[in-house]
Amino acid sequence: MRWVESGDVRLAVFEEGDPGKPVVLLLHGYPDTHRVWDEVAALLRDRFRVVRYDVRGAGRSTAPRDRGDYGFDRLIADLGAVIEAVGAPRVHLVGHDWGSLQGWEALGRAGIRDRLASFTSLGGPGLRQAADFTRHGRRRDVAMQRLKSWYIGAFQVPVLPELAWRTVLPGIVSRALGAPPRPGHPADTLSRDGLNGLWLYRRNMPLGGSGLDPRVPEVPVQLVEATHDPYVTPALLAAVGRWAPRLWHRRIATGHWAHRSRPEVVAGMIAEFVEHAEGAPASRGLRRARAAGAFGGKLVVITGAGSGIGLATARAFAAHGAEVVCADIDLDAAKRAADAIGEDLGGTAYAAQVDVAKSDQMEDFSRNIISEYGVPDIVVNNAGIAVAGPFLDHTVEDWRRTIDVNLWGVVHGCRLFGAAMAERGEGGHIVNVASLAAFAPSTVLPAYSTSKAAVKMLSDCLRAELGGQGIGVTVICPGFVSTGIAGNATYTDDGLRQGAVQGLARRGYPPERVAAHILRAVHRNQAVVPVNLEGKVGYALSRISPRAMRGLARLSSAVRNPKLAGNDRPYERR
Repeated sequence: MRWVESGDVRLAVFEEGDPGKPVVLLLHGYPDTHRVWDEVAALLRDRFRVVRYDVRGAGRSTAPRDRGDYGFDRLIADLGAVIEAVGAPRVHLVGHDWGSLQGWEALGRAGIRDRLASFTSLGGPGLRQAADFTRHGRRRDVAMQRLKSWYIGAFQVPVLPELAWRTVLPGIVSRALGAPPRPGHPADTLSRDGLNGLWLYRRNMPLGGSGLDPRVPEVPVQLVEATHDPYVTPALLAAVGRWAPRLWHRRIATGHWAHRSRPEVVAGMIAEFVEHAEGAPASRGLRRARAAGAFGGKLVVITGAGSGIGLATARAFAAHGAEVVCADIDLDAAKRAADAIGEDLGGTAYAAQVDVAKSDQMEDFSRNIISEYGVPDIVVNNAGIAVAGPFLDHTVEDWRRTIDVNLWGVVHGCRLFGAAMAERGEGGHIVNVASLAAFAPSTVLPAYSTSKAAVKMLSDCLRAELGGQGIGVTVICPGFVSTGIAGNATYTDDGLRQGAVQGLARRGYPPERVAAHILRAVHRNQAVVPVNLEGKVGYALSRISPRAMRGLARLSSAVRNPKLAGNDRPYERR
């Protein structure tokens, strides 16, 4: 530790790591101290020279004699004094909460921005940008942000905030961290730091940035959005792109104190960005954060992508900027799909072979994909087969193969890639392709319907479990779609084949329309998506009257086999 003088305050500055490495300066927020960065600093110090300091009035640093000396002029002077004491020509600044506000303000000041090699912001834009958003943003978005920023007005009130910090607020802060309290955070000085820090708000807010230029110079800026942060809206963060020409926008599925709850993810993002600013190639995460298009830079893995819905979905994602892994049991079909994406769309696609029914192949497949291309952002578990015929004509092998592909294939994809998404901490999306058969009983597709109903329930369970980690789960339930599934199905009575193939062809509903529903569902994070008229009617009727759905199943069976017409059971009530 060293002391750095700035005006009438003494700043406690802490350094670790190799003095010859690039300097990463971690700036804490309110009501924290430098100790909030302990976990992140421990992960960075072997690769960088890590510098932290307690801002004026916090931790071991002294408070100014005049409580009015918490304005940005003084705060930026403190930052400049620390950078000068460190002796590096430029530093990579990282700020959280009020540290982030100071970083944004520093970018707008000619006297110090030339000392910043890059800036990583956790917690939102600066006051200049927020003021511009308040004046020009959509009224609904501005109103929502004002609602989330209620505490700013509360801190302007005399006496009551001081009373709260002397009584209940320290306990509330300790319970809101998103991580267990540990020595050093919250600091032993929390109550005093909270009282002193009130003047950050009273001196600079609510309109401290009004009328100032919100534009950011050509300094690389990484904006890390904590998707569960209760204080900042996505609309405010999305607007930052208007002001920062060199912006990388990344997301972590966690709360306000991301560096405490997910330190390994935060440290990884900081390290990637600093190394890129120093000249290293951009990581996949950084390339994704800069890519254009609705799904620009996203990595999408699709099973059964050699034909039908899988192929149409692969092409649709590629057309919107995604990199696509086309996986299929037929490697030649997968290669044709990937090659066509490159030739027709100018997109990026890779081919892979896998039998989704085999757990060892799926484990190798997922491991290889993650190793070579990274953790996928979106996984579409689409591969499926059908066995057609009455239940009593199905063999045990018919059942086993149908469930292995249609259900176990989805389980494998969700388990392996879902675990990787959760560990990465940046969220993601899983799409499971089921069917109208998931909620419409059928006397000719008992194994298929059973497997698809299980996929729907699995999707509901996963959506509840993974939602808190920023991973959306959608189940797609198409009705009759004009694909080759009927021609490739197994039939217990081959006389059924011609009618099934012709029926799907006459339906005339192309798989490209299902693909459009899939992309829309991912964008909107929808839970259950019935597709086309019969899919939507069937889903609605299954919820309104399951008995009617069973009646329709018996009716269709009677049409195919008149001998069964008298088998209705009027006593059934469920």
